[in-house]
Amino acid sequence: MTRILLAGATGLVGQAVMQRALASAQVGQLVAPTRRPLPAQARLLNPIVDFDALPDDAEWWRVDTVICALGTTIRDAGSQEAFRRVDYTYPLDIARRTHAHGARTYALVSAMGADAASRIFYSRTKGELERDLLALGFPSLTFVRPGLLGGERPRRRAGEWLASLALRALEPVVPRRYRIVPAERVADALLRAALDAPPGHHVIESEAIA
Repeated sequence: MTRILLAGATGLVGQAVMQRALASAQVGQLVAPTRRPLPAQARLLNPIVDFDALPDDAEWWRVDTVICALGTTIRDAGSQEAFRRVDYTYPLDIARRTHAHGARTYALVSAMGADAASRIFYSRTKGELERDLLALGFPSLTFVRPGLLGGERPRRRAGEWLASLALRALEPVVPRRYRIVPAERVADALLRAALDAPPGHHVIESEAIA
């Protein structure tokens, strides 16, 4: 059975991944490092960590595969620097440590339009993370690039909520690429990539899961 490390277990997509992973007979253990404790569940290992000072040699880094669903917004983070720390530095730090401890598969929630050469800070940050993850050499690497996510967050983001209302009203005429992507479908794509571990580099665009 597969041992998975899930980063971002408290977020919208991360919660959906955790629910599915713990219900899967293919998952032997789910390692979910978080800042605050999660409710105890069978097969869940929940290290309490400071993402700014992750340990280098913890035993729980030894996993088969990694799912990274870490992410925030510049507004929620408070600055571009704080946003980059959550959406670039933390995912890359986790990738380096798990890769060094033998992980062979990494599946990431990226974003539609991710491009290291973009003039848009958000898209550029996502693209730089994809570029630098590729350089680590995971045998199986998958980037899922959703557009606007659908689902109930613990705290509503006003801009996303208004955008989702508009997109739902226009859905019959909106191209599939720009439709709302349910968080559950992103979670399904991530878990499938984690368990199937397809060799090489794969990108799942928003229209494939909308």
